[in-house]
Amino acid sequence: MNSCMNHLQLNEYQCCAIDRLGIASLTPMQEEALFAARQTNSIVLLSPTGTGKTLAFLLPLIERLQLKAVPCVQAMIVVPSRELAIQIENVIKSMGLPWRAMSVYGGRAAMDEHRTMRGVQPTVIIGTPGRLNDHLEKGNIDASTIESLVIDEFDKCLELGFQGEMQQVVDKLPRISFRFLTSATDMDELPQFVAMSSATRLSYLKALDSDEKVITYAVHSESKDKLHTLYKLLCTLEEGQSIVFLNHREAVDRVAEYLREQKICFEAYHGGMDQELRERALYKFRCGSSNVLISTDLAARGLDIPEVRHIIHYHLPSGEEGYIHRTGRTARWNAEGCSYLILHSEEVVPAYIASPVKDYELPERVGRPALPMWTTLYVGKGKKDKINKVDIAGFLYKKGGLTRDDVGPIDVHDYYAYVSVARGKVRQLLSLISGEKIKGMKTRIEIAK
Repeated sequence: MNSCMNHLQLNEYQCCAIDRLGIASLTPMQEEALFAARQTNSIVLLSPTGTGKTLAFLLPLIERLQLKAVPCVQAMIVVPSRELAIQIENVIKSMGLPWRAMSVYGGRAAMDEHRTMRGVQPTVIIGTPGRLNDHLEKGNIDASTIESLVIDEFDKCLELGFQGEMQQVVDKLPRISFRFLTSATDMDELPQFVAMSSATRLSYLKALDSDEKVITYAVHSESKDKLHTLYKLLCTLEEGQSIVFLNHREAVDRVAEYLREQKICFEAYHGGMDQELRERALYKFRCGSSNVLISTDLAARGLDIPEVRHIIHYHLPSGEEGYIHRTGRTARWNAEGCSYLILHSEEVVPAYIASPVKDYELPERVGRPALPMWTTLYVGKGKKDKINKVDIAGFLYKKGGLTRDDVGPIDVHDYYAYVSVARGKVRQLLSLISGEKIKGMKTRIEIAK
């Protein structure tokens, strides 16, 4: 309890969660949300991307969860994307709480999810609207025990056309007594189905404006084809990770092909990619195995990547809201960041960008970008093989001669896993572990493609 340096009294589980996440104190927004949740059962939180909304709704949820002899689903969190569902699940798991969480989403068999659900017995279910409806309709989730409902990134859910599916989810939950809705943009009126007409409204949209923490640059391209300009820009950015935003999937693929030819280390990410490829790309970017992510606006919201320094608008966003969400990927919490607008001769800085825009001069000659400090390895065993993070880390220490400082995040899936390893140690590691077994099992370990 002593480590919780906040104005509000927190219970032991909330203090444990904050300690596990490495947070010294709550932000004013998080404190106000928790205070409001103790006064009312219906909250709408409006706050920009990257300001800690996840913790703002999880802390009130923790107060409402009960320890029961027979575990049951007590809270449901509705999200617009599988990536956000996985992210929230991982946050809850890292809090060290006595309640279990599980994410459900499209792109994998609902039958497999139900089988996992029976084994996990989650207290908190996080999922996309369509998949939650599927499980509720089949009775895989007992709606009668759910009393708390969170709809995270509600505006994004509406933008993606999930209103009908969200309404169906809400209609199937007869015992909801606590509602918490978050949005990164303002909204004059909420749809009636959320039953939050008299909700307490907390707005931090202006108070947490990040313009002062983001330096905006205009990078002029001599031609409409901006590929060479992008390449030179990436070569000049020495520190921090970069996200390059484009407006279309095909454009992402085209830029990816060009950067691959230039031997730039990057990851591509868009909605047309297989789920496994998307998860791998995000893992490699998060863990520092790649310093550049080329993406559509799919990466503009719902992803927790705290170290992004540079936001590059290869294509201008469709409007002010899109620009806000893209730029919100940098300058998170107390960090600072940069936003670059690549403009050809017929493009101008959009009028909605109020902050000063400086010209960014590209040198005639550029060096090569520094290689990332980490490399991602693929491990051909996972949860279904009774392999966990501790098993993988122990194997790398004992058989591969690595230390704790040489091993980064480990991400274990059902049938495979990813682990980040210090780049300078990879060649020796692969030589030492060749032919070795993990928990008595032979497995393939190689650099992830």
